[in-house]
Amino acid sequence: MIYDCVIIGGGPAGLNAALVLGRSRRKIALVDANQPRNAVTHASHGYLTQDGVSPSEFRRIAYEEIVRYPTVEHHIDKVLDVHKTEQGFLVRTLHKEFTTKKLLVATGLKEILPDIGGIKEFYGKSVFYCPYCDGWEMRDRQLVVVSHHPQVFHFAKLLSNWSRDLLICTNGKSILTEEETQELKANKISVTQKPVQSFCGTNGQLEEVVWTDGTRTKRTGAFINPQWFPQLDFLKQIPIEKNDQAAILTDAMGKSTTPGLFAAGEATTGTPTQLIVAAAAGSLAATSINAELTMERFRI
Repeated sequence: MIYDCVIIGGGPAGLNAALVLGRSRRKIALVDANQPRNAVTHASHGYLTQDGVSPSEFRRIAYEEIVRYPTVEHHIDKVLDVHKTEQGFLVRTLHKEFTTKKLLVATGLKEILPDIGGIKEFYGKSVFYCPYCDGWEMRDRQLVVVSHHPQVFHFAKLLSNWSRDLLICTNGKSILTEEETQELKANKISVTQKPVQSFCGTNGQLEEVVWTDGTRTKRTGAFINPQWFPQLDFLKQIPIEKNDQAAILTDAMGKSTTPGLFAAGEATTGTPTQLIVAAAAGSLAATSINAELTMERFRI
């Protein structure tokens, strides 16, 4: 069997692409390893009609919707590698091989948290990275921002929309200029370079930041800056052009510079994307794939 498209990744981008392609009567295989990056998140926000939905419930509803279309298959499996063929692509997984005309990569990101003791206990409960996703839940709390990213100055100003009780920690790094530090302090935002040793609290709720010098500061919420890496190891056999974030370079419709290969969501951004934005990218890529398949059928 030759599929019209194999979609790798079952996040919002891949799921919405499967929905659009299923409704376009395309033979689709969606391959998902069932290891979502947002598994630690209790609720996702900013998606109209789904605000506050848990990621697991979001996926349950999505899979229920896409498999209503008889041409859509869902496979819980891990992709090992992809090879170019005369028909398009050969996708090898742990349990199966798929031959497909088109390939859509929607694998999202691998996330590495800062080296802070106890952080996993709080991440997704009172420690977050995106104020648009979780700032409302952290409003008016005593917040600490732990980041040595150059954008921490702008992030601090943005986060002040949700709380005015802010402590900015550059975790041992000197990245703020004197002018930036003074501007933050003039707006009653505290700044420290002290390295963080650990987070402390109970039941996932942050209560204190413990510094490497043994002192403690009361904080009831935190925002951090994890590292993110596109998950593209399975594409080592395929020449792909990447952007500055080491993600797949595409046009506005998700088409890469490799013929037949499309990408959507965080596989193209290299940075976290809101659910609604990733889903929209999946929809655009799907319409582009369907248009390309249609034009090829009419080609003499």
